[in-house]
Amino acid sequence: MIIRAAAFIQSVTDHEKCPPPLKPEFAFVGRSNVGKSSLINYLTGYDKLAKTSGTPGKTQTINHFIINNEWFLVDLPGYGYAKVSQEQRAKWIAMLHNYLDLRKNLINTFILIDSRLEPQKNDIEFINWMGLHNLPFSVVFTKTDKLSTSKIGQNVELFKKELLKFWDELPPIFLTSAEKRTGKEEILEYIQKNIAQFHPEEAS
Repeated sequence: MIIRAAAFIQSVTDHEKCPPPLKPEFAFVGRSNVGKSSLINYLTGYDKLAKTSGTPGKTQTINHFIINNEWFLVDLPGYGYAKVSQEQRAKWIAMLHNYLDLRKNLINTFILIDSRLEPQKNDIEFINWMGLHNLPFSVVFTKTDKLSTSKIGQNVELFKKELLKFWDELPPIFLTSAEKRTGKEEILEYIQKNIAQFHPEEAS
């Protein structure tokens, strides 16, 4: 897939205010500060499409972008660490879960995992929640340039081993680095393949 056009549409805090579900949709989510905005900008080729920040919890809304006038890319709030109140965090979680569970044109959610870390409890819990709700997802390891290839491989294998405690088989897995410009083609090819599964009449 070649991305020829990418544009921001809107930010909302309620899934019911999202754009009409007439195009296939692919969402990106992960723990706070996992490198989500950097990955989105790398994938689309637009360096300032998604706002990057060193402050965890910067993304607080459901953010829609239209890609090639063909599909929606959605930047979702992070989960995990953020300097916000328990009440605000609960609102984020409810907004996120409602969107993931009820958005009819959502084809796949890319769950971003920091490849520098060994398996984190909240990542595993989030993935298992997706499974319990029968929601399609893929795992994307980010920041693979930050450690040696052997250490990254070790962390990925530990994560796979942890998942297999709960799953009979592993989801699609991608390794990426926005800094080293790797993993883009594999993810875009996966999106292209899954766009064919979308039938507007089933989502309306």
